[in-house]
Parts: sequence; C-alpha cells; structure tokens
Amino acid sequence: MFLSLVVTLELRDFLARARGGAVRLIKVRIQDEQLVLGAYREPEESWEKDYDHFLLPLLDEQEPCYVLYRLDSQNAQGYEWIFISWSPDQSPVKQKMLYAATRATVKKEFGGGHLKYEIFGTAEEDVCLLGYQHHVSSCSGPAPLTLAEQELQKIKMSEGRVKQQVKTDISVETKHQTLQGVAFPLQETAKRAMQQLSQKRINYVQLRLDVEKETIELVHSHPTETRDLPRRVPKDSARYHFFLYKHSHEGDYLESVVFIYSMPGYSCSIKERMLYSSCKSRLLEEVEKDYHLEVAKKLEIDDGDELTDEFLYDEVHPKQHAHKQAFAKPRGPAGKRGHKRLIKGTGETILHS
Repeated sequence: MFLSLVVTLELRDFLARARGGAVRLIKVRIQDEQLVLGAYREPEESWEKDYDHFLLPLLDEQEPCYVLYRLDSQNAQGYEWIFISWSPDQSPVKQKMLYAATRATVKKEFGGGHLKYEIFGTAEEDVCLLGYQHHVSSCSGPAPLTLAEQELQKIKMSEGRVKQQVKTDISVETKHQTLQGVAFPLQETAKRAMQQLSQKRINYVQLRLDVEKETIELVHSHPTETRDLPRRVPKDSARYHFFLYKHSHEGDYLESVVFIYSMPGYSCSIKERMLYSSCKSRLLEEVEKDYHLEVAKKLEIDDGDELTDEFLYDEVHPKQHAHKQAFAKPRGPAGKRGHKRLIKGTGETILHS
C-alpha cells in the first residue's frame, strides 16, 4: 500500500537545507493529511553522544512519527542518515496504517541516496542507540536460513559445492556454482508491473526478494532513462531490474528489454547472494513465458556506475569482429612452365634466365 500525502512547503524547504549537515535530527509528523515538520535538533557532540539524548524524548508512546537522524559519515551524495519509522503499540491502528502507507513518500522527498539504514520500532529498545547497533550488526551478519534455504544448502553439500562450513563466503564471481531452479512467486503488485512493462506502459521495474515471505516483491516502477540507471542500483542490497532500453541501431528505432541482476559483492549476506542467484533463472522463465517478454540481454553487475548508454549499447549489439581472408591467388596449371623471364620497359634490355 502506498499513499502520497501533501508535503508542506516548510518541510520541503527544511529537508533541502538539512541535507547540508547543519541539523542532527528531524521529526516528521502527519497532521491534517499533510506531512509537517514536528521538531528538529542541531548537533552538539558526536552522533553517538547526541543519539539517545535527542531521539528518545521526542518519541510519543501514543503517536507514530518518522525521524531522520544524521550520522557523521558521508557518501558521494553528502551526509548519511538513518530513517526511523516509529509506530508504538499503543497508537491507533488507523494511524499505524497511515504512517506505514506514507513512509515511501517521506523517503522519496528526502532522497533515498542519503539513507544508510532504515529502522522500524514499536518500543524504545528497538530504536535507541543499542537497538540501532544491534540492527546494524544483524544486517551485516548472515540471518538464519528458512526451510527453502536449508533445502538449498543440503543439495549444495550433497553435490560437493559447499565444504564443511556453511559460512564459507560466496562471491559474485562464483555465482555459477549456485543452484538453479528455486522459484519464489511474484507478489501481486510485481505481477501488475511486469504486465505493464510487457505492454510498454512503463519502462522500468525493480524487484527484490522477501526472504521471510519467500516472495518476489515490487520495489518501484518509476519512469527511468538510461542516465538514471546508476542511481537505481542500491549499494548495499541485491536487486532484479527490467529496463526497456530505447535506442537506435543501424537506422532502426528499437525497444529492447534488458534484465539486470545487481549484486554489490560482500556488503550482502551469504544467504542473500545465494538466493538471488538461485531465483534468477526461474524468474526469467516465468516473465518470458507468462508475460511474453523477450529479454534481449541479461546482465550481472556489482556497481550501478557500469550502466552507461555506451555499455548497454555494446551489450545489446556486440561488435562483430570480422576477419577478412586474404585474396587467394589462383594456382597455375600443373606441370613444367619453363624458366622465369624478366621483361623491362621499352628500350631497355630484355633478360632471359
């Protein structure tokens, strides 16, 4: 469920200024069906020392809210932030649903590239500094395997593809060793998006695996140009992308569906790398069969910066390296041909060998 509420001009302007680093914390509330600025705090000390001191007093046990908290670290887009969704158990169900449905709007308004982590909490221990540190630790470490993953592990071990330790790392370069044929079903919104893509009503679909539900979920299907593709690829999680690549080739206008499997290397858990690689083939089979999508090219990348227009063009239309065969001089008639003679120009001596 996605709900787009009006963002007040005050909040929009404040978010734009806050990204520069002058603000440590921003509280966003829903009031009169609008997203409004609830409170803010300017930095006093390091982000760790400011965290509980600033955050916890602003949390209402009866009302949800969103909190954007600035870290001291930076990425290519500027300061990195934590996005906190606060939804206490005591708050009304209607409010919980409203805040859950509006979360994407707030993230989009602020800019997803600035967000390093996202936390959801119903109690203070979920979102306090200790809770945040636990969240970061759980994100970086391998999570418990589901029944489907346990079955995958048994098969891999029986085939000799995994040695004694389950925690053996699997890099992007060894993805050919992962199992084929694991099928997670497409969630309904993902199905609708793929149908719209097949009808060329949209030009981009991004999908993710929901490991707990064992389904393939739609992330978004925002209009996307080739220049936008690098920003669509997360730096810390795997994704499947379907992109309608519109271009010209040898004078013809073409619309080619390109499938992109992005896996940012070791920032993802072993379980995530294994499942994404294993589900890929069955997903492609399903979309080609059920939605009659002809995938012109399948790509695997670990960094979105690879996705330039030149790169896509060369992948969809690889250069043909034609080797010209030297002209073969016909052989003369068999048998003795006599001695060779050198004949010079008029008036010059003719030599006979």
